[in-house]
Amino acid sequence: MRRGTTLLELLIGIALVAMLLVLAIPGAGRVRDRLAVDAAAHALANAHVRARLVAVTERRPALLTLTDDSLVLRVLESPTDTALRWRDAGPRAGGVSSAGLPRMVTFAPNGTTLGVANSTTTLSRGAAQKQVIVSRYGRVRIP
Repeated sequence: MRRGTTLLELLIGIALVAMLLVLAIPGAGRVRDRLAVDAAAHALANAHVRARLVAVTERRPALLTLTDDSLVLRVLESPTDTALRWRDAGPRAGGVSSAGLPRMVTFAPNGTTLGVANSTTTLSRGAAQKQVIVSRYGRVRIP
């Protein structure tokens, strides 16, 4: 009875694993792109929801500034002063590009947006693409 493997068997095994990796790597890249776009879309949607809730709970206007680099939520303290409530990285931090940014959305104390019509932001990375649609009432939808 023999124990172990021969050099030829090891080389065949390594070659098979290498071929499987060559086939799997492009698929993994597409999955990473899709996950990054999904994360950026949900971050934008959550920023809108957070701004709407802050405006309603604090009973004052909330200003949401969306750029490629950052998502910033401020609350109007007085006509000339704002207070920072929240800040997060924008879509570019995940390597995601966006069409429709920069944008500033003001939420009234009742949760509706002021002076904004429906807006669509398209996020993309590689072949992955997703849209974030915000209604004039501040409702967010990711189709």
